[in-house]
Amino acid sequence: MADDNGSFVLEALERVGLAAIGAVALTAERADALADELAQAGGIRRDEARDVIEQTVHRWRGEAVRFSERAGTGLDGLFQQLGLVPRSELEELELRVAQLEHRLRLVEDKPTRSTSPPTL
Repeated sequence: MADDNGSFVLEALERVGLAAIGAVALTAERADALADELAQAGGIRRDEARDVIEQTVHRWRGEAVRFSERAGTGLDGLFQQLGLVPRSELEELELRVAQLEHRLRLVEDKPTRSTSPPTL
């Protein structure tokens, strides 16, 4: 089961990386050149080709976000199976321990009440 999660995470991270590389590599200048090539080869107008490219880039970016979210979810499950806690949970516990230590010091430092009457 851990191997399945691990391979899923690696595959998702690889896809995210490839999608990010593809999105970065496709600059505006390259997109214009590609639109010209598509327009000549496909017999469509340049602006139509540019729209197709923009839609593709938008879809790639959306997929990169989804893969990133899935990878994060997969990692959370893997960490949980390994018995690791998220940083936020650890920080919350550290805060609670600090608060309890402070309360304990207050109780320990409180003077004990004596039964003798106060002096005037």
